[in-house]
Amino acid sequence: MNVLLLYPRFPQSYWSFEKTLALLNFKAMLPPLGLVTVAAILPQEWSYKLADRNLREITEAEWDWADLVILSAMIVQKEDLLVQIQEAKRRGKKVAVGGPYATALPHEVTDVGTDYLILDEGEITLPLFVEAILQGKQSGTFRSDGNRPDVTLTPIPRFDLLEFEFYSEMSVQFSRGCPFQCEFCDIIVLYGRKPRTKTPTQILAELEYLYQLGWRRSIFMVDDNFIGNKRNVKLFLEELKPWMIEHQYPFSFATEASVDLAKEQDLMDLMVQCNFGSVFLGIETPDEESLKLTQKYQNTRDSLSDAVQAITKTGLRVMAGFIIGFDGEKTGAGARIVQFVEQTSIPTALFSMLQALPDTALWHRLEKEGRLRNKSANINQTTLMNFVPTRPLEEIAGEYVDAFYQLYDPEKFLDRTYRHFRILGEATYPNKGKRVKKPLNLLVIRSLLIICWRQGVLRKTRWTFWYYLWNMWYYNRGGLSSYLSVCAQIEHFVEYREIVKKEIDLQVAHFLQEEIKSKDNLKVEVVV
Repeated sequence: MNVLLLYPRFPQSYWSFEKTLALLNFKAMLPPLGLVTVAAILPQEWSYKLADRNLREITEAEWDWADLVILSAMIVQKEDLLVQIQEAKRRGKKVAVGGPYATALPHEVTDVGTDYLILDEGEITLPLFVEAILQGKQSGTFRSDGNRPDVTLTPIPRFDLLEFEFYSEMSVQFSRGCPFQCEFCDIIVLYGRKPRTKTPTQILAELEYLYQLGWRRSIFMVDDNFIGNKRNVKLFLEELKPWMIEHQYPFSFATEASVDLAKEQDLMDLMVQCNFGSVFLGIETPDEESLKLTQKYQNTRDSLSDAVQAITKTGLRVMAGFIIGFDGEKTGAGARIVQFVEQTSIPTALFSMLQALPDTALWHRLEKEGRLRNKSANINQTTLMNFVPTRPLEEIAGEYVDAFYQLYDPEKFLDRTYRHFRILGEATYPNKGKRVKKPLNLLVIRSLLIICWRQGVLRKTRWTFWYYLWNMWYYNRGGLSSYLSVCAQIEHFVEYREIVKKEIDLQVAHFLQEEIKSKDNLKVEVVV
């Protein structure tokens, strides 16, 4: 069996970073960890090729070679996913689809000709699929029926299938599931509320494999809440630390965690000692009433700004997610988010309008209330909310665009980045891991010159850029490389905020026109 693993293209989004990645000739931020894990679970006597459409087009030779095409995608990738399914069927290929999008909305995938649906978690459903293939079945749907797999049995992903040179970071997963119950989140729907973790030996074997394959850059722990099982994550970090020392710190790490990380000083110290450099926090909003309504109680127990400061002062750069459009939200929510981000000096602040994702508690509540505008969703930053909010949609959209524009004003972004890294530079923590210094190459030098030219000469940031760069060199020379890497992100955001404004403004105008038509039709009906 020749299996083509196909990963659909992402649209341009907050996380796509095209302009920033292009500085170092990278084409995508992260590889498709799900598909290389699928390749490890399926029979190893089968042959596999992986085609990531975020890197390149699929070749004719790959299409001709394949007996079976397997695709996986998130909801945001659905447009290209559906196109590729239809293309595979046009070429007479058998098609199997899994992943979060197919699991949430299976009918949208079968409507375009998918033969096999491999839903839920693959450790359970992939063996069912293989059994059906061996029995000669031409189609089928495979589900876990509510069961959760033991991830300690998950094999090492087939990282060897990846085109390493095109990714800026690598993906590794330690745990699945989250203990919290945020109403809008689909993670607890997909993976449950009981975090399941791999063993330290297991995850170290994955890191060793990446090391042997030659990977020497950053690794993103893709866990939706890395500290969901605090006991197990500490056990892992305690074994990771000597491994990192022995291998001379070949990787730096980033991950996602809940804000209660701030109360775990020993855990944060361990993370820093293991060369974790940054953490993404789901802050969502500084409005406590909105947090309570959406059942994100873990963000209401302590001061969010104090939590951010505690994590930063430990030596972990904070990235954070924010959402506008919660029920009961008061006017000015966008401005309050901007104020919070400025106050806490968070450089990278993901900002989106709330979406009701399929099968979440929010989705079911809104469906019951008759407030869903459509039963699909898109988590991109250029899409209006897919439900009727409790305040005017055009008001929320206006605040969203204004806030997005302010957050990624080049001067404000540079100022937050500088302030954040000064705090990081003053952090006191024992035995921080140090990466082996790499010699500068022509590509890095070219990228640095481009950043200096654009931010230090062309833009209005020209004076502050050089002032901050000098101070970073003087006060926090060890963090200078990371500082410039974050500064480079604005190359993406300067363009992307214009796209956000254009797309949202167009959709709001269309929405208002439809509202006027609807009211006019209602008046005609009343008159008749």
